[in-house]
Amino acid sequence: MRIIVAITVAIIGVPKIPLPPKPEKIVVKELSLPPVVKSDVVGACTRKINPRGTGCVPINTHLFSGNFLPDNIHVVASINFTGAPAAPNPASIYSGLNLIIVKSDGKTFPNGDSWKCITCGVSAANQIGRVPDMDYPQAFNDGRRVLAGNNIVDCGKEAIASPRCTPDKVHITPIRTNNRADGSGPGTAMRELRLSPDGVHLTFNTVGISGGGLTQVARMGRLVFNSAPTTGTPLAQRYDLVNVVGLYNMTGIQPISVEGDEIFYNPEAISIGELRGFSGRGDEVSFVGFPAESSNIDVFAVHLTTGKIRRLTSHPEYADPVDISPDNNWHVVLDTRGSNRQMFMAGMRGIPPMVDIVATTVASSTRNNGIRRFFTPWLIDKYGDRGSYKGQQLSYAGDGSPGSINDPQWNSRADPKWSWDGTKIAYWEELTLSPACGGANPLPCPVSTAQGGRVQRLLVAYLVERKALNLPRVKPISDIVPWGTPYEVDSPYPVRPAPPPGIYTLKGKASGFAKVNITWTSAGTTVSSVGVKYTNFSDDGINTLRGTEMVTRAYQTPTLNLVDWYSNLTSTGTVTATKVTSPDGFHVSIDSWTNLFNANGTLVTTIDGVTYRQPANLT
Repeated sequence: MRIIVAITVAIIGVPKIPLPPKPEKIVVKELSLPPVVKSDVVGACTRKINPRGTGCVPINTHLFSGNFLPDNIHVVASINFTGAPAAPNPASIYSGLNLIIVKSDGKTFPNGDSWKCITCGVSAANQIGRVPDMDYPQAFNDGRRVLAGNNIVDCGKEAIASPRCTPDKVHITPIRTNNRADGSGPGTAMRELRLSPDGVHLTFNTVGISGGGLTQVARMGRLVFNSAPTTGTPLAQRYDLVNVVGLYNMTGIQPISVEGDEIFYNPEAISIGELRGFSGRGDEVSFVGFPAESSNIDVFAVHLTTGKIRRLTSHPEYADPVDISPDNNWHVVLDTRGSNRQMFMAGMRGIPPMVDIVATTVASSTRNNGIRRFFTPWLIDKYGDRGSYKGQQLSYAGDGSPGSINDPQWNSRADPKWSWDGTKIAYWEELTLSPACGGANPLPCPVSTAQGGRVQRLLVAYLVERKALNLPRVKPISDIVPWGTPYEVDSPYPVRPAPPPGIYTLKGKASGFAKVNITWTSAGTTVSSVGVKYTNFSDDGINTLRGTEMVTRAYQTPTLNLVDWYSNLTSTGTVTATKVTSPDGFHVSIDSWTNLFNANGTLVTTIDGVTYRQPANLT
């Protein structure tokens, strides 16, 4: 039955893939932000620095940019104000973390600013129970509300961009998901909230511990305004997330499964590691998933009704933040492609993801150097990477000089976001900062060329050759996800199944086989090591894999992975490649939260004579 189903899908289910699109003209511009003040002392933001008295920001602004309001002009963002004068000075309201909107059409608000603070000056009565963070801001399709962190900001009946949207009309309302039968408490801890284009549903990730290590699952629910809750906290107006469904099925097919003495990789398995958002039409969700190729961390999309999966990226570099265009025909992804950051580990293609049962966390954590990202924004069509096509870098037109739009010291941060009409993409970047440079780090710290030495910047990529989309508003999607698992309050954190210990055979689709040895911890809590021996293994009938690989993982803490890696692999065919560790192995310690790379030994990948080596420790 397994073979029959696979052949049926291959013949019937794969659409014809067109030739890659030609490069298009893209113009990238930096948007203006409030002026920088280099002191956080009360009153440091003087009229000399900001003559209009509309606030100042520190050098490190804690910027988070989001999408556009439905007018396709205003970008939503959160930013930290500082140095405001004391009350009763009218400028005293420009203090702390707030939501702003920024014009992208080169025009200004009536006061002459290109930005407007929406939440500055909101009364305490209008923000009872608000969650402090305002990350990943996302505008609703009604133009009156913005998701900001775990809050929803609204301006009553007024549009957010309207001159009539004044602080007295603004509310900051928290979002709560119940997790107890009696409805008590603050509810589920949620992170990385993403709003559906239907303006009704949102997804979130929730973190847990499984087998001694950090893990997370994704869930989706419907927003319902609750003006007078009687249980749970806060006991003030809030949005409740109801009809919550887990975007997983722990009893269904898993990425790696065994039958008898055979082991299989199942690309049709839905395995969401971290959910990244909805598609433009709201019918899919995007996510970072279990690798399709060993050590290659990609983004995928899965249809909420059918469960059909699309692989959005396949380049061996790391991809994560992604946004799918309003018509579902394109996606913009933040990716380390071009940096060679991950090639030492992921550059050799076509290795089945067997050792990834224990190596995925270390493969995903090497993408950063602490707070530094190595992302650049890439525009890719719906059919993804293929042949020599790897998309188009949004900032391709820069000259690479300090402060230019493709200065490698300015690193893109999550999330890039499309305009509703598909003609613009907003994203933000951060300059390389200590301790990722300077001091004991061998990399010198760059000097910011931004206004006031600011170390974050907000950019918009204008797709000047495209016509504005005229799409109907997305209709509310169903609360029901047929392949998901309805959430039950007071239920234990779900555990991802793993293949049992044993020695299995993985058969190549074209030829050869691999012997896979899976070992669990002595306590039987999780897989501790995976060893593989490839014998003339080929899935495509063109490239052949030979050699051995073994990875052992131990948790020093739930986030700190200690990994011992031994690899001696060779691939021949259209490409000649090797993936080899030093004789004493490659030993890496890395924390999934802090992402500070520290290794002994080496892991080196060579592809057609080009050698890729691991980054130096702490770089």
